[in-house]
Amino acid sequence: MKISAIILAAGESKRMGSLNKLLLPIHEEPIIRIVCKNVIKAKLDQVILVTGHQSSEIKKVVPDQINQIIKDLGIKRLNNFDLDLLNKQKIFHLDHIKKICIDYRLRFLDIKYFKNDLPEEAIKEIDRIENLHDTKLGEYKVMAPSILFRLKKTDDPLLFVPLGNDYFYLVHKWGNDLSPMRKVFMWPLKNIWNLLISIFIFSLVVTELTPIAFFTKTPDVSTYWMLLFFIFKAIASVVIYFGFALGKNFNPAIWNNRYNKT
Repeated sequence: MKISAIILAAGESKRMGSLNKLLLPIHEEPIIRIVCKNVIKAKLDQVILVTGHQSSEIKKVVPDQINQIIKDLGIKRLNNFDLDLLNKQKIFHLDHIKKICIDYRLRFLDIKYFKNDLPEEAIKEIDRIENLHDTKLGEYKVMAPSILFRLKKTDDPLLFVPLGNDYFYLVHKWGNDLSPMRKVFMWPLKNIWNLLISIFIFSLVVTELTPIAFFTKTPDVSTYWMLLFFIFKAIASVVIYFGFALGKNFNPAIWNNRYNKT
């Protein structure tokens, strides 16, 4: 029986603020180096070192024996890209991803919450990238409509892998989730002011289509504005009621939230 060890060194140490706890010294030696030394002493059959956040700094303090073990056993580091070979147009910062999610009402979550299977073309692209960079891809993120994280459906997401420092690489995109029409339809849900403006515009259209003669024999400007006010109030009441009943929220509150109702 072979025994393997996986050293997890990809975390962002968010609770430590700007510090990476793996690089903090204990008796003047970084924590990750101490862990690696203990793994080496165990003389295991296989060692996998998973790096992500500040991977270059992590690799500098890893003992030479770990690098030699990785080389001898053919172990591939997770998401260890050759940056010169990456398509720069597919590298996105988390702030940019957040803006896209808010504009198109999409969510950006770990792939474990994704209910659908990856298409064959996405799997082929993963294989191509792994062979090109001599690495293994993992810690996938998916950008997709909320419903794809609850049900199996044929909508179309985007697949990312982390590069570190809040940067992500777009592995594959399939479908039309970033179509201009989706952005237009989701504009009212970006914030409360967009929603009120949209309700007002819709109320204005309904008012224009409503014959005022049904309500009075002497229509005038005040009658028009009164009808507009009541139509606006009626539509707003329906929107607010169903918004609360269905647990809906605005785009900035849900883009990275894994819960259905927020």
